[in-house]
Amino acid sequence: MFSPEQENISPSSTSSSKVPVKYGELMVLGYNGSLPNGDRGRRKSRFSLSKRPKANGVKPSTVHAACTAQAAKAISNKDQHSISYTLSRGQTVVVEYSHDNDTDMFQIGRSTESPIDFVVTDTVAGSQSNSDTQSVQSTISRFACRVMCQRTPPYTARIYAAGFDSSKNIFLGEKAAKWKTCDGQMDGLTTNGVLVMHPRHGFTEDSKPGVWREISVCGHVFTLRETRSAQQRGKMVEAESQELVDGSLIDLCGATLLWRTAEGLSRTPTIKHLEALRQEINAARPQCPVGFNTLAFPSMRRKDTPDEKQPWVYLLCGHVHGYHNWGSHRDRDRLDRDQEEREQGRSRECPMCRASGPYVPLWLGCEASFYLDTAPPTHAFSPCGHVCSEKTAVFWSQIPLPHGTHTFHAACPFCAQQLSGEQGYVRLIFQGPLD
Repeated sequence: MFSPEQENISPSSTSSSKVPVKYGELMVLGYNGSLPNGDRGRRKSRFSLSKRPKANGVKPSTVHAACTAQAAKAISNKDQHSISYTLSRGQTVVVEYSHDNDTDMFQIGRSTESPIDFVVTDTVAGSQSNSDTQSVQSTISRFACRVMCQRTPPYTARIYAAGFDSSKNIFLGEKAAKWKTCDGQMDGLTTNGVLVMHPRHGFTEDSKPGVWREISVCGHVFTLRETRSAQQRGKMVEAESQELVDGSLIDLCGATLLWRTAEGLSRTPTIKHLEALRQEINAARPQCPVGFNTLAFPSMRRKDTPDEKQPWVYLLCGHVHGYHNWGSHRDRDRLDRDQEEREQGRSRECPMCRASGPYVPLWLGCEASFYLDTAPPTHAFSPCGHVCSEKTAVFWSQIPLPHGTHTFHAACPFCAQQLSGEQGYVRLIFQGPLD
């Protein structure tokens, strides 16, 4: 069997070569390996953070009270990073940031301006093309957050709310939640906030959901506000850190990102491994119990177009079939493609056990970073039909992901559809060949 370690590279293994050290990767939940119309430039479904040739990190230095010449100079200086906190119409505090030789900075947001390294747009559950997301009014900030990575081992990554714009400024207006800290520094929250959840026991077979927290502009940790954009901040949680761990989730109010460390990725299944598992399932020649035809998962490249050998599942019981009309109480002739698409998810009666429920095609989960282990894909999420290992299905079914401005629900990591049914997933029951 293919070993994940053969393909993924850990940070330590690159130190003696010319390959830059990889700090980790960020993956957008809801995409099965790439954006619907393909990854383009800085807009893609995953982003690799690697050591820069030259450090570009910044750290807070001088604090200027409002209306001083130094404050005005800090804001207008295009070579000077600064954060402006508007307390009232006549009072602004400006914090200058100086160069930090020890860190690399990566910025994430909706803006396509050059300071943004990773362009993220709103994730629409189950969308098949980028056009599906165009009409949605975005709740993601143009300059949503920044990640600072230590340039020396253990390459710690820390997250902060808000990113610097093209003028190297961050502006927190009158309406943004902001305050003076006990040591005289300023801090604040962005309009819709940046939420983070660190899983307990890391991103492993033993992972359990953590608690969602909000991260401030200066990287402090707070309990959640009553609603996403409430003026009143939550309580500071001093015992917790903004350091990202393998499996940390970052929510930008419209898209959720998964952070995987380079070390964690080295233990994760690769695309080659998933392809080997696909071929292994197909080599067992599973059959449709009604049509007796052999079923086969389509290639990883064809992950959204139903195939004539495509396995389908009754989500209530888990029995796997080929596509057929049995139990649909409709015309017995084979449905055309448009009818087939309309038929997906309708209540159907399983010929094996007579359980009535949704009947959907099965799709392999192709984004390997979402898997907790390298076990075979034996379970499917409900109602979308994305297939993965049992422990991966169990983990994601327990994770409450932020939805909108004040609700949470579990969702499939491969398409972002809200999970349904008693558990949110089902164990697949294949029938082997009769010969």
